[in-house]
Amino acid sequence: MSGPERSAGTPMGLLDKVVAITGAGHGLGRREALEVAALGGSVVVAEFDADAGAAVVKEIEAGGGRAVLVAGDVADTAVADAIVAAAVDTFGRLDAVVNNAGFLRDRTFVKMTADEWDDVIRVHLRGHYAVAHAACVYWRDAGTGGRLVGTSSTAGLLGNFGQANYGAAKAGIVAMSSIIAQEMARYGVVSNVVCPAARTRMTAGAYGEIGGGDGWDFWSPDNVAPMVAFLCSDAAGAISGKVFGVQGDVVELYEPFTSVAFIRNDERRWTQDELAAGVPDLFAQAGRDPGAENMMARLRFSMTDRSKRAGGAAARG
Repeated sequence: MSGPERSAGTPMGLLDKVVAITGAGHGLGRREALEVAALGGSVVVAEFDADAGAAVVKEIEAGGGRAVLVAGDVADTAVADAIVAAAVDTFGRLDAVVNNAGFLRDRTFVKMTADEWDDVIRVHLRGHYAVAHAACVYWRDAGTGGRLVGTSSTAGLLGNFGQANYGAAKAGIVAMSSIIAQEMARYGVVSNVVCPAARTRMTAGAYGEIGGGDGWDFWSPDNVAPMVAFLCSDAAGAISGKVFGVQGDVVELYEPFTSVAFIRNDERRWTQDELAAGVPDLFAQAGRDPGAENMMARLRFSMTDRSKRAGGAAARG
């Protein structure tokens, strides 16, 4: 099994835990499945591509772990129910769900077709809903509590050119997770979201060629898996309703959609003239441009930035 290996000397942070991971046949989902297995967990590999999913199951079993495959469309509620059933029937319980399945249909908004919109919303947002809903019903009825980890993106938090469908779905995942965290707290369920940045088939154009080079690879998907596994563990039981950026050796905490400035009108209804005079003060207080902004330029870590640094280092060397 490539990635982390199970060994007697390795702390088993997920020992005896059962974790269902969607989109586990490729990319981040595969790496997360291998990480959970290496930490002692049993894995339900949920994957639309049955051959890819079966290969991950074999990889986990070859490393001494336990896994079972559920093949199908995670946006289908029958498949979502089957994922929960497979966990319970095969391993006796379900402790955590990592929703990771997704794909891209990037296009500028005026050129985007209704099918391109619907397909992305279905796989990402409805897919998160279907599996999370099935798991929450199980945890409510079983009384065991559980862990939900959703997968969003900075495209959903900040917006990204050409990704109106993807960004809308990813923003919806953050809102849904926050509400689940509030509603399911009484049942011992926590719900969090990661916004990963890594080189996979879906993001190869943004983060360079898959495979990377020798030495430390900031954009390797291996770097995301430990945080996801941590959020599935008992050690993260007090964390809920939060959004984390995860890439390389960095973990960030996001605060989406917080108030950054305000104006008041002395207990009077605003007039149009007063708004025209007062609203610019909101942007002045916040230090924001009132026009359209490229919010991705505010990222702490970007492929462009790291490429420039690497190029500079090479030139100095």
